[in-house]
Amino acid sequence: MNDLDYADEEQRYQAEVKKHFRWNFAVNLLDGAFFWFGINFAAAGTILPLYVRHLTDSDLLIGLVATIASAGWYLPQLLTANYIGRLPRKKPVVINIGFFTERLAFLGMAASAFLFAARSPAFALTSFFLSLTWLNVGAGLIAVAWQEMVAKVIPVRYRGRLLGTANFVGTASGILGAALAASILDRYPFPTNFGLCFVLAFLFILLSWVFLALTREPTLHSRKPAISLAEYWRRLPDMLRRDHNFASYLLARVMTVLGRMGIGFLTVYAVERWQLTDSQAGLYTTAILVGQALANLIFGSLADRRGHKLVLESSLALAIFSMLAALWVPSPRWMYLVFAAVGAFSASDVLSMIGIVMEFGNPEDRTTYFGLANTIPGLFAAVAPVIGGWIASRSDYRTTFAVAAGLSVVAWATLHWKVQEPRETSATARP
Repeated sequence: MNDLDYADEEQRYQAEVKKHFRWNFAVNLLDGAFFWFGINFAAAGTILPLYVRHLTDSDLLIGLVATIASAGWYLPQLLTANYIGRLPRKKPVVINIGFFTERLAFLGMAASAFLFAARSPAFALTSFFLSLTWLNVGAGLIAVAWQEMVAKVIPVRYRGRLLGTANFVGTASGILGAALAASILDRYPFPTNFGLCFVLAFLFILLSWVFLALTREPTLHSRKPAISLAEYWRRLPDMLRRDHNFASYLLARVMTVLGRMGIGFLTVYAVERWQLTDSQAGLYTTAILVGQALANLIFGSLADRRGHKLVLESSLALAIFSMLAALWVPSPRWMYLVFAAVGAFSASDVLSMIGIVMEFGNPEDRTTYFGLANTIPGLFAAVAPVIGGWIASRSDYRTTFAVAAGLSVVAWATLHWKVQEPRETSATARP
C-alpha cells in the first residue's frame, strides 16, 4: 500500500472511530461488566484455591492456580504479536478463539466437580487444571488482539474511563454474585456447590461474548513490511535498547508480579488460621469486589486525567499494605480489609497495566509493546506463586507475605524513580 492509499484509509478509519465511538463504548462496557460479574463465580484468588484445597493439601498445587492464571494470560502474547500486528481487523481473532477458550473452559471445570471430585479427587484435579490451562492460555492467545481492538476503537482519553467503568459495574454487581456464590457454597454440599458456581461463571461470561461480538472495528492495514517470527524476535532487543523508559517499566512490572506471590494463599491462610467454613471464606470475594469497584471508579478517571503511572504506583502501595496487614490482623474480620486492598490493586492490572502500554511507542508498534509487556513479566508470574508455595512449605504463609511485600516495595521504587509517564514522552494522541 502506497502512502497516498494509506492516508486515505487512515482518514476513513478515523472517521469510522468517531462515528461508532458511542456504540463501541457501550458494547465494550457491557462486555466488561458481564465478564467481571461472571468471573467472580470462579475467582482465581478465592474460589478456585478453595476448590483445589478440597481435593489436595499440597501448597504447591494450590499455588499452581495462581501460576496458571497469570502465566496463561501473559506468556502467549509475544508469540502472537507479530501476526496480530499484520491483521487489518483484530475482532475475528477475539471472537472466534475467545468463544472456545474463555467460555467453554468453564464447562470443563464444572465437569471436574460434578463428575469426578467426589469419586476420584486425583482425576478431578487433573481435569480441573487442564480446564484452567485451556481457559488462561486461550485468553493469552487472544489478549494482544483484544487489547489492540480496544485501542483502535476507543480514543486514548477515554480508555481509562471505559475500563474503569466496565470493571466498576461488573464488580459492583459482582458483590451480589459473590454473596450468591457464598450462599451456594454454604447451601449445597461439596462438590455440587463448586460445580454450580462454575456453570454460572460460564453463563455470564458467554453473555459478555455476545456484547463483545457487536463491536464495530474499522479496517486499518499496517504499513510495516511482513517479517518472519524469527526475524521479529531478533529485533526485540533493539527495541528495548532504544526505548529506555519502556525497559524500566518492564523491570518494574517484573518486580510487581513477583510481589504478588502471596495472593493465592490468603484465603487458605485465613481458613487454616481461624478454621473458617467454605461460605465464610467465600465472602472474602465480596471484599475483593468492593475494593475493585471503588478502585475502578477512582482509578479510571485518575488515569484519564493524570496518567496510568500514578495509578500503578497507588496500586503497588495497596499491594504492600495487603501483605503486611495479613501478618498482623488479629481476627478473620480484619481480613476483609486485606482482601479489599487485594481487589483494589488487582483492578489496576486490567485498567492501567493495559492502558499504560497503549501509550508507549507509536500505534504501529503497539502489538509488540503488548507482547513484551505481558510475556516477559509472565515468565516471572509463572514461577512466583510456586516460589511462594515453596517458601510456605519450608516456613509458613507469613514468610511468603513478608517476601512479597519486600518485592512490591522494590517495584514501587523502580516505577516511581525510573519510569516517566509515557503520555508525556510519546506521540500517541491518536487511537
